[in-house]
Amino acid sequence: MHVLHALTSGWKHLGRNIKLFFLANLLYQIGTGMFSVLYNLYIQALGYSDTMNGTIVSVQSLATALIFIPIGLIADRVSHRFLLMLGALLTGVTFMGRAFAGAESGLIVLAVAAGLFAAFFQVIAVPFLAENTDKEQRLKMFSFHFSLVLAAQVLGSSGGGFLADLLQQAGWDKIRSLQAVLFIGGAASAVAFVPLMFVKPAKAKVMIEAREPETPAKLPVHAKEDWKTILKFTLAQLIVGTGSGLVVPYLNLYFSNRFAVSLTAVGVLISLGQVMTIVSMLIGPTLARRVGPVKAVVLFQMMSLPFLLLTGFTNLLFIASLSFLFRQALMNAANPIQSSIMVDRVSDARRGIANSMTQTAFMLGWATMGPVQSFLLTSYGTYWGYAITFSMTGVLYISASAIYYFMFKERRTSASKAAASL
Repeated sequence: MHVLHALTSGWKHLGRNIKLFFLANLLYQIGTGMFSVLYNLYIQALGYSDTMNGTIVSVQSLATALIFIPIGLIADRVSHRFLLMLGALLTGVTFMGRAFAGAESGLIVLAVAAGLFAAFFQVIAVPFLAENTDKEQRLKMFSFHFSLVLAAQVLGSSGGGFLADLLQQAGWDKIRSLQAVLFIGGAASAVAFVPLMFVKPAKAKVMIEAREPETPAKLPVHAKEDWKTILKFTLAQLIVGTGSGLVVPYLNLYFSNRFAVSLTAVGVLISLGQVMTIVSMLIGPTLARRVGPVKAVVLFQMMSLPFLLLTGFTNLLFIASLSFLFRQALMNAANPIQSSIMVDRVSDARRGIANSMTQTAFMLGWATMGPVQSFLLTSYGTYWGYAITFSMTGVLYISASAIYYFMFKERRTSASKAAASL
């Protein structure tokens, strides 16, 4: 109840730009949620093997990774509003095209296009929020933002799976039903550009904060410290992304292959995981105030590991579902805290490139692990293939948490004080 009260009261005090952005992001993420759950099942329904799914995930992730840094550099110089509008419109159009593509060349070309355009929202969302909020509000704002993203994806994934099953029960074949739902998802993402048309330029007083300490005499020092911090965050995200790329893009296939569950069940299960993540993200700021942001990130990630391994090794659907839900919630709960730490430690002039570099590192992990996951699955089958990939992910998550803690622990006290003032 305390969380709900904080949400409702917090919404009333949000600026006009933030409300419009959240509305646009809601539409955009509904479409993304539909695709994240149903698209690789659509590829499977077309008759392609798991190797094709791995290839599509890899080329899309690689395209996103390659465009992140250019978008980050552009974002530090060009209107965030314009880039968000462009990203929403082009992503939606690409999604609608992917809903009907069937040839291998078309699938791969559109996967590359989707990867390129999806980078706009991923890179620019955090800097946009930072420039439209005060420093004291950022941790709560990022928690609210990430929670809203997941809530929208809940609507998309659960609604998409239910609608696809409903169409099949009405007599549609599997491919046509999936195409219809994917097209609807693309349309929702495209419409997200409309609320962004009414966003106004950020007030100058918000931008003053980052420029005050950056006098000409201190600028080189700030730039050097910024790049050191950015490289540290990038290394940690590369390891996390590598581990995530072995498991996360294939969770729906994991439940479908190992337990033969329906599309609706897969959509509902993944949606429940998102709901639990929303709750944990809203609790995150409280934990960060008590133990410090860096320690909170490490605690969330380490607590998710037993559930990750349990998911990979169990043959019982109930246990797999429960452990999946807890892993999903705990691992992702650290995301808004990490964004807040990064924004607080990097000057405004380099927040765009900082976010793009960390996102690039994460997506490179996804891009490189697609073929590895496909090879393990085809070589060892649906039990040991998944067991091995989940175990590898666990090792990588442990490594990332340890590196993150030792790189940033020296500033835990000051970060904790900043978080406590929120």
